[in-house]
Amino acid sequence: MKYLQDEKDVRDTETLLCRLGRAPAEHAGMVNVPIYRGSTIISETLEEWDIRNKDNPSYGRFGTPLSRALETAICKLEGGYRSILFPSGQSACSHSLLACLKAGDSVLISDGVYAPVRAFADNVLARLQIKAEYFCPTKPSELAAKISAKTRAVYLESPSSMTFEVQDVPALAAIAHLSDALVIMDNTWATPLYFRPFEHGVDISVQAATKYIVGHSDAFLGVATANEAAWHALKSTAQHFGEIGAPDDIYLALRGIRTLGLRMRRHWENGLVLAQNLQTHPAVDRVLHPALPNDPGHVIWKRDFLGAGGLFGVVLKPMSPPQLSVLFNSLRLFGIGLSWGGYESLALLVEPPKRMEGALPFPGPLLRIHAGMESPTELIADLHSALNAACEVADDTIVPPETSELVSQCQIVS
Repeated sequence: MKYLQDEKDVRDTETLLCRLGRAPAEHAGMVNVPIYRGSTIISETLEEWDIRNKDNPSYGRFGTPLSRALETAICKLEGGYRSILFPSGQSACSHSLLACLKAGDSVLISDGVYAPVRAFADNVLARLQIKAEYFCPTKPSELAAKISAKTRAVYLESPSSMTFEVQDVPALAAIAHLSDALVIMDNTWATPLYFRPFEHGVDISVQAATKYIVGHSDAFLGVATANEAAWHALKSTAQHFGEIGAPDDIYLALRGIRTLGLRMRRHWENGLVLAQNLQTHPAVDRVLHPALPNDPGHVIWKRDFLGAGGLFGVVLKPMSPPQLSVLFNSLRLFGIGLSWGGYESLALLVEPPKRMEGALPFPGPLLRIHAGMESPTELIADLHSALNAACEVADDTIVPPETSELVSQCQIVS
């Protein structure tokens, strides 16, 4: 128990990342908690069974020493009361909403939220007779105007998916709490290291652990952390739906935590230097990154965040499909792929998210860039080379079939 007992005296995050969730004495001295696979957990006596039913997992679906280790670690990092695991980030988002809402309630959601969450609200919640409305992510006054006695939850994501607007989370949370609504926030972009949700009024914080926490693009996992007031509803909803994480994925996530601090610094540094450099390219209209001093959300980002993720947006000037084909086909270090948060750099052509007022006024295509952990000098050279090659293409070039398919499918984004 030495590692668990000493954690209360550890204040440096880097040290916590190396120690959280570890108890070698309970696992034959193993440095890492072993993978636990099992459904039935047996007891030798009735008295032992009674104790297990009260204080410990009595069935594999309710947790194992491995899942509890990861939940304890994430909860400590987030600053919440308790955490619970889900099989994916989307599952964590969906069940956090379901935990707060019932038929006849309404939820207010930040416009520009992660597209699958919006689809869940517009389809599944609607079938459950729960009304989903949206508000501008940068206008707390719009939330205040729309909130009502039926609003039981406010769902935030800061910064917004694809467009990266930073929200004034403390102001939005204060408005929600005046109406006794719970605040749910997707905190995947910043991770618990760079945004402390419960210090800013959030009641349930969601992590798509698939991204930065796992960090290697080889596992699916979601985590929701609640304060004490929201915990019971979150836990019971998850158990009613039978949601659990896979043991191997949990193991990879707990291992990923050990290097999270090192990796996040690299993602932050690489993402910012790429964003700064891309602003100078003649094919770029603007870069959407809140850590840039000229970004509209920079002041709030600097006030509330402790760092930045490696994910950001690039709005290009008008560019034809043939030019886009050359751009992507010229990249050597950036893969074209869904998701993000791994050590590898990615570039993806995306469609601006659906908004209440329609399409955003972008003059050209929108790219989503994830800065991995490669050499920033080589990443910059790769992007500039690909952009230069695209600019040299004549507009009347025939569109290759694979490019047409890429453009038509660009809405499907994780």
